[in-house]
Amino acid sequence: MPPFLSLIIGLAVLTLGAELLVRGSAALALRLGLTPLVVGLTVVAFGTSAPELVVSLQAAQRGSAEIAVGNVVGSNLCNLALILGICALIRPLTTNRAVIWREVPILIGATLIATAVLANGYISVAEGIGLVVGLIIYTTVTIRQARREPDQTLGTEKPSVMGLPLAIGLSLGGLIGLLYGSDLFVAGAVEIARLWGWSETMIGLTIVAIGTSLPELAISVVAVKKGETDVAIGNVVGSSLFNLLGILGAAAIAAEGIVVTLQPHDLGMLIVITLALWPLVQTGSRIDRREGAALLLAYFAYVAWLMTARYS
Repeated sequence: MPPFLSLIIGLAVLTLGAELLVRGSAALALRLGLTPLVVGLTVVAFGTSAPELVVSLQAAQRGSAEIAVGNVVGSNLCNLALILGICALIRPLTTNRAVIWREVPILIGATLIATAVLANGYISVAEGIGLVVGLIIYTTVTIRQARREPDQTLGTEKPSVMGLPLAIGLSLGGLIGLLYGSDLFVAGAVEIARLWGWSETMIGLTIVAIGTSLPELAISVVAVKKGETDVAIGNVVGSSLFNLLGILGAAAIAAEGIVVTLQPHDLGMLIVITLALWPLVQTGSRIDRREGAALLLAYFAYVAWLMTARYS
């Protein structure tokens, strides 16, 4: 199959698989008694990161672990700059106080830890296990705290009730779609990188990262148009945490260690964009259109620099 066709078909199957998995797993979580806040910050956010997870694992197992690392960093830049910027231009974003005071500082801390690990130039299996354990701890604490605060929600719309067989069927169908789509997507991405003379890190930072971030973009834009602006921020924050801790850790374990070829500018951009989220949400607990435009400009400037300064 031609690489571009493999990339397009793989991306389409990935996106459909993520949609099915999110719908099915969210319904299962609600049936298990989890609150909408927990579902939004964990199940939905992690579900929309499923493409990044399976693509990164596929890349690591194929011996293309640089794609996995580039995908994690590139996806977080997409989440925090591209997606939040687009959403803020559609409608100024306001958010639940829990996201500001608890989730954003945790994301900043996780970013600093992951960046320190990446800056060493190598992610060991032990470090990968540590990152995954950090995600487990975060998820456990989030569930416990949210259950003590049952009145908090990410959004005001009441979730629809789905039958158990349908929820299970959607979850399994989504998982199968993710596995098949990721195989096609990674194969196409690797071949395109070779044809264009790009490094696997570059392809991970750009094409793969943008492609696997489409579920987060779709869910966030739909939520903003419906007035559920806190869903967009909650989804992006939760997804970014899952990328840094779960995906980076799982890829390091699967590859039995990863040599990191990121440049200091890549890691510096990740830190700057993540730190920028804190003062943005502190200005009246919202991200307005001017701030959204600034995030978009920062992202496009970074991508333009990648294309011209390093790979021209």
